[in-house]
Amino acid sequence: MKRGGFFRRQEGTSAIEFAITAPVLFMLIIGGVEGANLLWTQLGLQHGAEMAARCSTVNKTLCNNAAATKDYAVQRSLGVNPPASVFSVDTLGCGIQVSASYTYEFVSGYFGSRSVMLTAKACVPQRL
Repeated sequence: MKRGGFFRRQEGTSAIEFAITAPVLFMLIIGGVEGANLLWTQLGLQHGAEMAARCSTVNKTLCNNAAATKDYAVQRSLGVNPPASVFSVDTLGCGIQVSASYTYEFVSGYFGSRSVMLTAKACVPQRL
């Protein structure tokens, strides 16, 4: 048997290369999915807040009080389905402001953090 023959053999090199690169590949895939879901949730909250602020100004029949405005915001949150307690309705100098504060839970703890706080805010001037 020749010396050094063991180190020249190439069986199993693909498995070792995959074992080295797989964690990075999985991190990129999971990170892309988590990032897209996070942005989708933020968009849904912002849309719900904007539509509820507009409804409370324009449609006094449907959004006549804070509870009705919160329910409307929940209905208009695109694909998020948060509880009504996430939204708050205030009358400020800018008009009627609807804001949301939502804790987004990550599917995996792969990146070290388990959740992040998302906020959305919209203010529409009151009609006279």
